[in-house]
Amino acid sequence: MPSDTTSTHRTFTHWGAYDVAVSGDRITEVRAFGDDPDPSPIGQSFLDAIDHPARIARPAIRKGWLERGPEGHGGGRGEEPFVEVGWDEALKLAADELQRIKQRHGNEAIFGGSYGWASAGRFHHALSQLHRFLNHFGGYTASVNSYSTAAAQVIIPHVLGRKFLDILDTATAWPVIAEHSRLVVMFGGIPLKNAQVNVGGVGRHVTRDWLKRCRDNGAAFVNISPLRDDAADFLDADWLRVRPNTDTALMLGLAHTIHEEGLHDTAFLERYCVGFERFLPYLTGAADGQPKDAAWAAGITGLAAADIVALARRMAATRCLITLAWSLQRGDHGEQPFWMASVLAALLGQIGLPGGGIGFGYAAESAIGNPIRRLPGPTLSQGRNPVERFITVARIADLLLNPGAAFDYNGRRLTYPDIRLVYWCGGNPFHHHQDLNRLRRAWQRPETVIVHEPWWNPLARHADIVFPATTALERDDIGRASNDDDLRPMHKAVEPRGAARADYDIFTGLAERLGFAEAFTEGRDEAAWLRHLYDVFRQGAAREAIELPDFDDFWRSGGLRLPVEDADRVLFADFRADPEGQPLGTPSGRIEIFSETIAAFAYDDCPGHPVWREPAEWLGGPAAARFPLHLVSNQPATRLHSQLDCGATSTASKVAGREPVTINPGDAAARGIGDGDVVRLYNDRGACLAGAVVSDRVMPGAVVLATGAWYDPDRPGGLDRHGNPNVLTLDKGTSRLAQGPSAHTTLVEVEKAAGPLPPVKAFEPPQISPKSP
Repeated sequence: MPSDTTSTHRTFTHWGAYDVAVSGDRITEVRAFGDDPDPSPIGQSFLDAIDHPARIARPAIRKGWLERGPEGHGGGRGEEPFVEVGWDEALKLAADELQRIKQRHGNEAIFGGSYGWASAGRFHHALSQLHRFLNHFGGYTASVNSYSTAAAQVIIPHVLGRKFLDILDTATAWPVIAEHSRLVVMFGGIPLKNAQVNVGGVGRHVTRDWLKRCRDNGAAFVNISPLRDDAADFLDADWLRVRPNTDTALMLGLAHTIHEEGLHDTAFLERYCVGFERFLPYLTGAADGQPKDAAWAAGITGLAAADIVALARRMAATRCLITLAWSLQRGDHGEQPFWMASVLAALLGQIGLPGGGIGFGYAAESAIGNPIRRLPGPTLSQGRNPVERFITVARIADLLLNPGAAFDYNGRRLTYPDIRLVYWCGGNPFHHHQDLNRLRRAWQRPETVIVHEPWWNPLARHADIVFPATTALERDDIGRASNDDDLRPMHKAVEPRGAARADYDIFTGLAERLGFAEAFTEGRDEAAWLRHLYDVFRQGAAREAIELPDFDDFWRSGGLRLPVEDADRVLFADFRADPEGQPLGTPSGRIEIFSETIAAFAYDDCPGHPVWREPAEWLGGPAAARFPLHLVSNQPATRLHSQLDCGATSTASKVAGREPVTINPGDAAARGIGDGDVVRLYNDRGACLAGAVVSDRVMPGAVVLATGAWYDPDRPGGLDRHGNPNVLTLDKGTSRLAQGPSAHTTLVEVEKAAGPLPPVKAFEPPQISPKSP
């Protein structure tokens, strides 16, 4: 029985460390950990989300699937009611179905990509648990890369010779930027709202303080974005209101000016780069008759040519750091801005110098640029996947709709397997994916969808077998991100709600029925696994000359701060100092302005050097005649993706109960829209309602609707009542090279909503029906 006494429990989340006060098994207060200088308010959503009516109380089976069976399930996912069953029945149904699919179609018919952040705990990391389970079962079709950085993960190794995620971990550190950078040119800004979160967790939010230190030390900032809020006001940044998806054209215009005025670093290009002579004819226009000069770039970007020339001269005249937000590569031809920015930095010749060169994703996650070196672990082993088939993460609708179809990826010609079962744990594709109406149609094809989820979110509503999962506050765990210096025990604060179980216990129950429980558990329960993972991590830390207490002392503590400082880090300093002894991982060992490898792929949408390609939709294209507003579907300020959308911090930000959409005053006035009005956003892919916020902090011609509102259609494929922008976004690969998501290549029209407004039902549980006799 829960105690009536009050207790406090330390926990660790993707958005910070918190002390959780509990009385009578109810959360009464959530306090940010004391030494966090800029704590996130997202944690306050725990107060009501843990006991929200949307919690899944018991295992549930979609009624049509239960009555008609997996092969005749009827395609009613997202519509039909559910039937609650006991754990034994639910586990038997899932185990039998996994075995049936394996025997009839093989393990490649199981899709276990299961993309999502899940919780910050290292043992109860849902994706690791699922992959460990499926690998012991014989494997699964996987997904590669991420919705956040898919195009970058493919293009950057070809150009800069290092894995993109490694470049993030070795980004030039904030103390170096604060001391040496005199100009920071931010393509996509450095939005502080994104720095609230860090995959795996964050102990202290310090990005705001570092940016202030940069400004106090005399650094100037330029925000190149449709949104003023992509740069903090205290930076006093110059705001260049560039048309969305035209950054590559702007970079080409800057590069042309730098080259034509003799401001480029010839010595750097000759010693550290290859292929400039192959790129130069395109830049000057010798190859196609069109110089990529400032006047040309102005016509595409909407900026003044004089401003482009002036910025190019400023960049060449001082120590300049070029930064790129991840959002730039989440659009059609998203590989190009990251490639071209690397070329632009090479022209300036400052790569590898303190405070100069290039950086990616500052503030995209809290840890990027922090003076901390990466220290891996603790990590639950997933084992080896015997199935070699995979897709790129953003091509899941293509996978389900087109079994057997061929697709290109990074020089390979692959085919989509025929997926019969989807197993998802710790994520929400009805948040991450584009063109949700298309995804919903694709989602009807598999014979079975199994989901673990604490809440009746859109993923759970579109499943066949739903296992109620515990939240991070209902189990013990260890919190740590490999790029953060905090290591914290995550003590269970409250009892599991309803019949919820931890993912590990669910998989153990399935493994028992499938005959590999001993291999999956290795004879350990939760407590034994936590001790084991910590001991392995402690041994690894000792090899790095870091002494940690034993597990019992750690578990009794409030957490540890690891001595992993790395304040002098400069990206590519080793390569600059010794390009022969420390070559890059490219075929040439140098920065590849022209890539022979990519050129040999012969992709029409991604040639051998960076180019401007018109996006499928943009304000300069023909589609703008019907849909004259560019939709920016950025990250929310009040939640991580769609996590805790039902919680107090997220719901307080809604306008008329719907996700807020920001629109420029001129665009609003032309449509008769006022602040607080409910509006309808639409294009040929779908429509949604949102609450209008009229502000000049978004440029004319753009509207901003953050991702993460729980998908809430009034009927299958119909109007989303809640404001999920992904009913509107384009589901197209960035190119044949990376096949990343193109969410930011989206045009819409907006109008004031007419007639009676439908109620939002996103946070209401689905109908629970009695089981048929």
